[in-house]
This record gives sequence, C-alpha cells and structure tokens, in this order.
Amino acid sequence: MPKLIVLRIGHRVKRDSRVTTHVCLTARAFGADGVIVSDVVDEGLERTMEKVVKSFGGSFWIRMGEPWRKIVKDWIEGGNELIHLTMYGIPVCDAIDEIRSSPRDKMIAVGSQKVPGELYGLATWNVSITNQPISEVSALAIFLDRYFEGRELRAKFEGGEIEIIPSRSGKRIIRKARG
Repeated sequence: MPKLIVLRIGHRVKRDSRVTTHVCLTARAFGADGVIVSDVVDEGLERTMEKVVKSFGGSFWIRMGEPWRKIVKDWIEGGNELIHLTMYGIPVCDAIDEIRSSPRDKMIAVGSQKVPGELYGLATWNVSITNQPISEVSALAIFLDRYFEGRELRAKFEGGEIEIIPSRSGKRIIRKARG
C-alpha cells in the first residue's frame, strides 16, 4: 500500500494549536503514516503527538519546520502525488477511485489559514469533500475514510501502553506494563 502523509500548511502556533492537534490525531487514527507541519516548529504539538503514540501505539510520526514549497517540490519530484483538500476541487466521490488505484505515495495538504494559490497548480488533485466551507479536520477524516473504505476504523495499533476495549456502556481500558 502506498505511503500516505498529511501536510499541514499555515499552522500558527498560538492560534491553531488545538485544530492542528486534531488534524494530527485524525490523521493518525484514520490511517496516515505521519504528518508534516510546514514552516514552523511547535514543540508542544510534537510532545503531544509523541505521548499519544507512546500511550496508544502505532508507528505514526510528526515532522516540522521545513518550508512547504520545498516539501511539495521534493515530494512531486520524487514521483509522488499531492492531494489538496479544498472546497474548490473535484468532488471526492468523483476522484477517490482513481486516487486509490494509483500505486504512488500520497501527500494530503490541508490548510490552516488561506493556502497560497500556487498550491492549486502544484496539486495532482484538488479534491473537495463538499463545495461549502468545512473544517479541515472533518474534511481529512472523510477523505481518509473514503480512501481506506472504512478499514481504518478497525485498525490495531501495536506497542501502546493503553488499549481501549469497545463497550456498550462504561469504559474498558487495559493498561500494559511499561517495559
């Protein structure tokens, strides 16, 4: 299966930390391999995601600080695809089969503030979840769910200290011994 990376463009540390954290949590839970937060370093976000992976498992990673143009240029020159989630794009229902069938690695770009117009021309795909304003967190979740056809909802994350056991009522948690 191709690698799937999320690129967060325009993260403003003081203003966007909660939403960017939710982008990262959604990317991890819905099957992405990792997230790149471009242009800035947010050590608090990095620590939060490292704690989540340590606690709940998996091999998810986060990288920060590189300029988005360099990230995108290197990605595309490497023969990979860039999918930009935007309300101005082709409806996900019309694009997802072709995107899914491509063997190339994929980077999904989601903005915080208004993304540079240049990104539209660089993207292999400009994809909309809806042609209405929508949260980047929900757009990412819907895109990844369509991409993985729901399989990500049953994913097992190995190596964590905590395992949640599904329960109709109450909370069932297994805490594993720290090694």
